[in-house]
Amino acid sequence: MNKSVIDLLKAHRSIRKFTDRPIDEALLQRLVSAGQSAATSSHLQACSVIRVRHQTAREQLVDVTGGQQYVMSAPEFLVFCADLHRNAWCCESRGQKMAEGLTEHFILATVDVALFAQNVAVAAESEGLGICYIGALRNDPVRVSELLNLPDKVYPVFGLCLGYPDQDPDIKPRLPLDAVLMDDNYQPVDEEQMHQYDQLTRAYYRRRTGGKLDRSWCEEMAKTLSKESRPHMKAFLASKGFELN
Repeated sequence: MNKSVIDLLKAHRSIRKFTDRPIDEALLQRLVSAGQSAATSSHLQACSVIRVRHQTAREQLVDVTGGQQYVMSAPEFLVFCADLHRNAWCCESRGQKMAEGLTEHFILATVDVALFAQNVAVAAESEGLGICYIGALRNDPVRVSELLNLPDKVYPVFGLCLGYPDQDPDIKPRLPLDAVLMDDNYQPVDEEQMHQYDQLTRAYYRRRTGGKLDRSWCEEMAKTLSKESRPHMKAFLASKGFELN
């Protein structure tokens, strides 16, 4: 891999403030085309992208996300959907019926979307654009599905804000490489290493918020993962044909 590509990947930040400069139509199509070139399991290509352009629709999506105004202010907002609808059509058009409710199908489609979107994100950043993933679309996936007319076997995984940055935030520190790259077998948590990382992330949040936010990574994880999150998703996925068996 070219070192400049590695540097680009390591320089990623989420951008939440954008200039008014529009994204050229040809560039947007190139970015989505780059997404199509991502790896896809068994060539399923189980991803569709909805480009949300109308202001009213954007306003409703801002409401779904709990008031994330950059969904409205970004020059482009894309919704990435796990999509087995086309695949089911292929089966039916050949006199076959796609197996229902397989957990593996759900995993394959969701992974396809993630790979597709990350290709788009990296391609966008290589062109000087900023991006921000919006997982909060899953706060109300029924409303999003109705708004975007998503058929059976299609669900919204996340959105993506795209635009030219109007801010220059620090890079959020990641876990030490030794904590995630392990030789031969899984390694136990290094408490001292985690303590040092907590100090690093606490300093980052203080700097980012001018001292208003004082928390470490472990504190953030404890707050996030100790409570139920979007319990409606299981029933919603089942309603869209992604019942997990």
